[in-house]
Amino acid sequence: MTGLDGARVRRVRTGGVELCVAELGDETRPTVVLVHGYPDSKEVWSEVAARLAERFHVVLYDVRGHGASTAPQPLRGGFTLEKLTDDFLAVVDAVSPDRPVHLVGHDWGSVQSWEFVTVARTEGRIASFTSMSGPSLDHFGHWIKQRTKRPTPRRVGQLLGQGAKSWYVYLLHTPVLPELAWRGPLGKRWPKILQRVEKVPADGYPTPSLPSDAAHGAWLYRDNVRARLGRPREDAYAHAPVQLITPLGDAFLSERLYDGLERWAPQLVRRTLPAKHWVPRTRPDQLASWITDFVQANEDGVPVNDKPATGRYAHRFGGQLVLVTGAGSGIGRATAYAFAEAGARLVAVDLDAEAAARTAEMARLIGSPASWAETVDVSDEQAMEKLATEYGVVDVLVNNAGIGLSGSFFDTTAEDWRKVLDVNLWGVIHGCRLFGKQMAERGQGGHIVNTASAAAYQPSKALPAYSTSKAAVLMLSECLRAELAGRGIGVSAICPGFVNTNITSTARFAGVDATEEKRRQKRTARLYGLRNYPPEKVADAILRAVVRNEAVVPVTPEARGAHLMSRFAPRALRAIARLEPPL
Repeated sequence: MTGLDGARVRRVRTGGVELCVAELGDETRPTVVLVHGYPDSKEVWSEVAARLAERFHVVLYDVRGHGASTAPQPLRGGFTLEKLTDDFLAVVDAVSPDRPVHLVGHDWGSVQSWEFVTVARTEGRIASFTSMSGPSLDHFGHWIKQRTKRPTPRRVGQLLGQGAKSWYVYLLHTPVLPELAWRGPLGKRWPKILQRVEKVPADGYPTPSLPSDAAHGAWLYRDNVRARLGRPREDAYAHAPVQLITPLGDAFLSERLYDGLERWAPQLVRRTLPAKHWVPRTRPDQLASWITDFVQANEDGVPVNDKPATGRYAHRFGGQLVLVTGAGSGIGRATAYAFAEAGARLVAVDLDAEAAARTAEMARLIGSPASWAETVDVSDEQAMEKLATEYGVVDVLVNNAGIGLSGSFFDTTAEDWRKVLDVNLWGVIHGCRLFGKQMAERGQGGHIVNTASAAAYQPSKALPAYSTSKAAVLMLSECLRAELAGRGIGVSAICPGFVNTNITSTARFAGVDATEEKRRQKRTARLYGLRNYPPEKVADAILRAVVRNEAVVPVTPEARGAHLMSRFAPRALRAIARLEPPL
């Protein structure tokens, strides 16, 4: 594993086993301990560890019976949570005897880490805990009891849903068969299964020790699951701040499993990630960023949940980097605020420097942990390249900047066409090409939102240039969506309709003098004002499109109606296109 090249390796003896411990980074810096899950070894963390080692002293160890650590004899009874806690304390005493450590666990690494962070004998040894894809068995036991004591239809559904996801737990309790499967065909095919189902990169992981790791690790379930679920502890309260990262596409754990977790973890920060189970391999950049922020905040004594994200998507975008063009006003500004409220870090881009600065400042006030203002002309390829170089890979790109132009085809000059296409189409192309390419090269997913218009599929004799630019954006989005689908990157085209924004008062009108243009601008702005559809509703549709990975999103009722007509009654839509606009 390239991420562990140069690691310092030591052996730690504890409870009849010898643990293999690897260390990266400066030992004088805060220590981050990474605990792997099943059927993994410490190398599952190699990519995350390499990134964290730039800032911290990073420690990884093979859980007993896994990787280069020895297995207990006998296996039965050798993997209890009590013995795993002994191992953790032995490692911590060896690598950080004088300072508490920051704990990170995935899958069974998280399950056992919940034990570490809730038992009295570890109090004072853990500074923070980041959990992903692995609940506390005690909390899980109480979750089950609550739903069986008061079995409402919703709670029964949750029990059945998680029960179906836990199919593998039942199989691992059967004698002999799991060991035979892992040491036979399943162990050989597992790397390909991870690549195909979980989209784990084919980079040499898992390691050759997988068959024995998986065979030994079956005792993690046999020694702990039934005992703890049947008799969960009543005192399983976390004595350190907890960051919960929930992959929304986890095939093994329901998001509902963490309902009510605040009871057990009073200092709780929630994050969600549009990913499957093996996030240490598929989302190392995002995990390293969140872990770094959480560790640093707890080292500095800053309460990271002092201003928690709010709203419907409160945990969905926490800590993600979102770039919005045209963020100085209208739909762009409302979208920037919506992402900020959901906890995203924000880059507000606009041609108007003061407007971009106001958006970025307000974003910080309403919930964004960090925001920046950038003055960029999206039609300027070099300026957009500089922007992409400066901020690197974003998690969500919103290509929203646009200008309006009305007038007949023959009144629209070549220069008019160039201006509209440069901003409305080329601005989107530049954003998709530069930022989308970075997303694809990173290989860790993302989402692109392109603001099109209902004019993209609703022809009008008054909007030939504007409609053409937006129709091109719609088709570009559809093509790019098809190309990026296999890379975990979603693309959505948003078609707002008549929305009360200042694009109406700044739109240009071809073929008329300045006085008439001013009159038409005021008239159009008044008509849109009477419609009074707020940009905040469009922003909500944009966030929903990202969460659901929607392809084409008509927003207003008239936009949805025109979209249906374009599919089922195109002749009627063409007839409407011939009408004179009320200007």
